[in-house]
Amino acid sequence: MFSYRHGFHAGNHADVLKHLVLVAVLRHLMTKPTAITVVDTHAGAGLYRLDSDFAGTSGEAADGIVKLMASPLAAEGAHPLVADYLDLVRGFNREGRLKIYPGSPFVVHALLRREPRDRLWLFELHPTDSKALAGHVAQMEKVRQVGQKREDGFEGLKALVPPPSRRGLVLIDPSFEIKTDYTRVGAAIQDALKRFPTGSYMVWMPVIPRPEAHALPRRLKTLAQQAGRPWLHAMLHIGQADEAPAAPLAGAGVRRPGLTASSVFLINPPHTLAAGLREALPPLVEVLGRGRGQAWKVENGG
Repeated sequence: MFSYRHGFHAGNHADVLKHLVLVAVLRHLMTKPTAITVVDTHAGAGLYRLDSDFAGTSGEAADGIVKLMASPLAAEGAHPLVADYLDLVRGFNREGRLKIYPGSPFVVHALLRREPRDRLWLFELHPTDSKALAGHVAQMEKVRQVGQKREDGFEGLKALVPPPSRRGLVLIDPSFEIKTDYTRVGAAIQDALKRFPTGSYMVWMPVIPRPEAHALPRRLKTLAQQAGRPWLHAMLHIGQADEAPAAPLAGAGVRRPGLTASSVFLINPPHTLAAGLREALPPLVEVLGRGRGQAWKVENGG
């Protein structure tokens, strides 16, 4: 149950997509003066060293944030969505050398406002990652605005929606190593939409040859349509290198092909996000692409 450790994957191409979109959604929500509540159902350790044993073993950041930071796209002025994301990552590496990668908890925390008093709730069940997350949270400047629980994030979400301000974002990004995660994501979104239909929802998911993985975006689209809410689905595929090394399976002592594509599904997204991603994703594919099958996609409706 606790084999997955995000430290092996921190800063990879999937994190680039997820966190670029996360920053864009938060910026949009914070254009209004009302406080927001952000719920991260699968927070991980929160902060990662790219020179650690985890990140160094897999080397996935080399095909993600490391490659992007070293590219002309970062140096010459990228699309505003990309530039904003890169600026945030640079803020954790003030010496100019890329050593630290912020996970979703720290991406959100970096943007929290004291006035109005935004809130962040973090859930993480993995015993080691939950302990690491607690240590990282304790060092946060706005720690009083952050709540952490070693609980099942799917269950914990129910008590937090709707938030008092009726404005907020729910981020759901489990490892999906357990097949039931696909079903639980759909059930969590369905329940939360009934409680908080105007909230913003963001689900990260891998793009892999598994029936459940293909069915989940369709399920989320159906839920959005039934609720009468707009939706957006964005995918980034970096391609499969001819001699791509297999990535390690955390905690299992075996190796498997690395993830080549992932997507994010949003309900109640910013109205400008689809157009922005259609401009930002093509140059990202050019920089991060490594072989056959490179692609990007943005669909939206509602």
